[in-house]
Amino acid sequence: MLEIVGRPLWWIALCLIPPIGFIIGVVVVLDLAKVFGKDTLFGIGLIIFPYIFYPMLAFGDAEYEG
Repeated sequence: MLEIVGRPLWWIALCLIPPIGFIIGVVVVLDLAKVFGKDTLFGIGLIIFPYIFYPMLAFGDAEYEG
């Protein structure tokens, strides 16, 4: 997922630090929504309701803009 959003792979090490890992996760998910042409509210939906919004992202009309 880090490659899709254009973040460096060393961010994986940051994900192992609990408070920073949460922030990194939020940033990556919001960037994922933007890469697929969605807005920040859709990214928040990916965080709060992932079982609904990830299938919408996968099977909807969103296309990768990378």
